[in-house]
Amino acid sequence: MGKTAVLVSGGILEEQFAKEWLEKEREKVLVGIDRGAEFLFHRQVMPDYVVGDLDSMDREIADYYQHAEGVILRRFHPVKDATDTEIAIRLCIELKCDTVYILGATGGRLDHFWGNVQSLAILLQAGVKGVILDSQNHISLLGKGEVCLKRQEAYGPYFSLFPLGEEPVTVDVKGAKYPLTGHRLSAYNSLCVSNTFEEDTVAIRSYGGTAVLMQTRDGKKDGNERGAQ
Repeated sequence: MGKTAVLVSGGILEEQFAKEWLEKEREKVLVGIDRGAEFLFHRQVMPDYVVGDLDSMDREIADYYQHAEGVILRRFHPVKDATDTEIAIRLCIELKCDTVYILGATGGRLDHFWGNVQSLAILLQAGVKGVILDSQNHISLLGKGEVCLKRQEAYGPYFSLFPLGEEPVTVDVKGAKYPLTGHRLSAYNSLCVSNTFEEDTVAIRSYGGTAVLMQTRDGKKDGNERGAQ
């Protein structure tokens, strides 16, 4: 049986959501990424690894991890050729993890968010399941093959598809409100945004290339559901 890793990155972290996920995935490799490790420190959750340039972390907390028993600190120079999250992703491959969940990878700066989505391709190419999570979004990549979404187990009522990379992506979508056959995903239209379930199971088949699959749900604000924009 392979190992599961949970990466806590330095983006926006929702307190209750992060707490539930950290409790859910108890048998895991836990990696704190720069400011994400600071989040863990303040909640008395001990990571197995702390990685990054630590430029966003309080110096006293960095010193604590430097000497903490059972924590492996991998510190990098701020001038480097990869983001801290990418470094952590490559660590998970090195550790032979077969599933990687990433928290704190959305919200805030969109350049970091998009870099994190593209970094999922590193996991896909290594045959590792990679998922970016927050309370509203479940983001993964789909290579050649088929994935089935079950209504009762889905992350939310909506799912969207986007092409990633230069190779063309052609998909079939069955069991959805808007089914597709032999559709070529385009970066220049929004046809595949916010599809929904028509049947209990939706089957998505890709014939090549890489697609971003987003399963999403509306959030709540002042007790009211927020609709799609």
